[in-house]
Amino acid sequence: MSSNIVRAVCPHDCPDTCALLVTVKDGVATEVRGDPDHPTTAGVLCTKVARYTERTYHAERLLYPQKRVGKKGEGKFVRISWDEALDTIAERLQAVAAKSPLAILPYSYAGTMGLVQGDSMSQRFFHKLGASFLDRTICATAGGVGYKYTIGARVGTDIEQTQNTKLIIIWGGNPIASSLHFWMRAQEAKRNGARLIAIDPYRSLTAEKCHQHIALLPGTDAALALGIMHVLIKEDLLDHDYIARYTLGFDQLVKQVEEWHPTRVAEVCGITATEVIDLAREYGSSAQRGEPSMIRMNYGVQRVHGGGMAVRNIACLPALVGAWRHAAGGVQLSLSDSFAKDMDALQRPDLFPVGGAQRTINMSTIGDDLMRDSSAAFGPKIEALIVYNSNPVAIAPESSVVAQGFAREDLFTVVLEHFQTDTADYADILLPATTQLEHVDAHSAYGHLYMMANNAAIAPMGEAKPNTEIFRLLAERMGYDEACFSETDDEIAAQAFKTSDPRTGNVDWSSLKKEGWRKLQVAQAPFALGRFATPSGKCEFYSETMLQHGLAPLPSFIPPYESVASNPDCAAKYPLAMISPPARNFLNSSFVNVKSLRDTEGEPHLDIHPEDALLRNISTGDMVRIYNDRGSFLALARVTEKARIGLVVGLSIWWKKFASDHKNANEVTSQNLTDMGRGPTFYDVLVQVEKAQSGVSKN
Repeated sequence: MSSNIVRAVCPHDCPDTCALLVTVKDGVATEVRGDPDHPTTAGVLCTKVARYTERTYHAERLLYPQKRVGKKGEGKFVRISWDEALDTIAERLQAVAAKSPLAILPYSYAGTMGLVQGDSMSQRFFHKLGASFLDRTICATAGGVGYKYTIGARVGTDIEQTQNTKLIIIWGGNPIASSLHFWMRAQEAKRNGARLIAIDPYRSLTAEKCHQHIALLPGTDAALALGIMHVLIKEDLLDHDYIARYTLGFDQLVKQVEEWHPTRVAEVCGITATEVIDLAREYGSSAQRGEPSMIRMNYGVQRVHGGGMAVRNIACLPALVGAWRHAAGGVQLSLSDSFAKDMDALQRPDLFPVGGAQRTINMSTIGDDLMRDSSAAFGPKIEALIVYNSNPVAIAPESSVVAQGFAREDLFTVVLEHFQTDTADYADILLPATTQLEHVDAHSAYGHLYMMANNAAIAPMGEAKPNTEIFRLLAERMGYDEACFSETDDEIAAQAFKTSDPRTGNVDWSSLKKEGWRKLQVAQAPFALGRFATPSGKCEFYSETMLQHGLAPLPSFIPPYESVASNPDCAAKYPLAMISPPARNFLNSSFVNVKSLRDTEGEPHLDIHPEDALLRNISTGDMVRIYNDRGSFLALARVTEKARIGLVVGLSIWWKKFASDHKNANEVTSQNLTDMGRGPTFYDVLVQVEKAQSGVSKN
């Protein structure tokens, strides 16, 4: 029996981007484990990816092209050949494009984070076609924009410094579930004497293990950051030298935050003034003692109306106290811009027809947009939709409208997938895609600083093909003869990183494939001497760019669309705030169909505070109905103080087909967008909860 070890990379939407070692025996992957030599992976994988062979060899893997034979949404298909599938798709796309290529829309996100299988050949194809652009906003755009206005780029503290810090504020995240390797280092810091504070409306697994948990109301993070600034300034817990050298707009900031005294902040955030004061003092005093302090933000902060501003406000804090002076200090939201990626070479925007009409569709409003008719303002009706690396029927907001749009009989829908997801049920043509073990890819990361290479460990299962090959074949059917459509995956991967950029250390693709990973050559403390990527080169408390974009140039507070304070009329009917953060055993909607993980997670449940449950005569184990004007879904109640008073929490994202009522939490989320970045507002939701008749679990 022959056996070998193949270097690979976890492709999923997680900051950790783990280095994998895949054991292959006689062409079969028998084990996936973490690379013990990779400094951030350190030989450890989450429970999901440790079972990756279960996903690859799942009995329900899509292995052959299929076409729909039932009604849309029924999920009834018959097997067809690749030739029939490709010919059908090309014929339909050509017919639509003859009227207007803008009626064709790609829909993709982070089903794989790979630079090759994510959006390289696919983007070349859609650029050449002249299709509508997709604004990929579903996760991180609001925070990314707010962060860039302040700091200039998605750059921050290196995870490998975490264990050296003395104060860690985990703001809007649950790294035990969503960034395990950061949490491992945070635990090491804790053993070294660091203090850990969690800021989160929900007492998550992470919050339970921190020294302190501040349970603020959803959508009020910006106000808390303003209150911290107020106390830091009032009590002079500042690094005046750093402020003078490396920041812009401090005097305006002082006036701006003067009114955000702790009492006001406490009222807005639903916490105590003492919590505001003590947090600010601890943060400022730590810096004045010369101790590194780190804020680890996650994307929960930004999924509300004022989400971009919230991230901006928090990003101002390290510059006030000089935390950036230390390699183990500062803030991390994302490290994506640390990498010198050559997106133009990968995606070839130059292929777009010269002078061709353009429009951009926001993936977060896909429900409404699929229901729009042609108009001068909107452009042509969407007539063809190609979905890959995403599951919008499950993950997009206001799910009932999304499903209604996908159910249109006049909409031609192609889905590239591993499994028959909720979205796949609506496909006209369903194409089998390869998993990470079956194709080549190049990876950056957003939680660490390593360029990474994924080698194919096994041959594709059945007739599955990589995304690149599917779009390569479609380009051929469409008559596209540019040389870039003939490039192999290795040739594409070799263009992923700008090898001449000093950050890459001149690494080439062949070396990266062999080594598996290599760290970027960047400064350990990126902003110790300022050099921010903003127009001024400084941390911008005052942003002229924001003013030019019609936004408030100084940190401020933007209330939620839906809260008791900001929308009392809505709250009179729907008095409970709801958030739907990730379940530990799922990753967005990936892994939900792996039975061992689904069994561990149980079934859809809703955490509700004892006082809120008592008012509704709800006990643990009761089936409850969660509803608002947009829709409803069922879940099993868990009465627990993990949810603060006035908040319910539905850990997500479940496939609808695995819920008793074939619905999930996105039935009640809205298509309202964030203050900047046009992102979704998943955690800006009011609902009511009532006891329902027991449903039958399909778990």
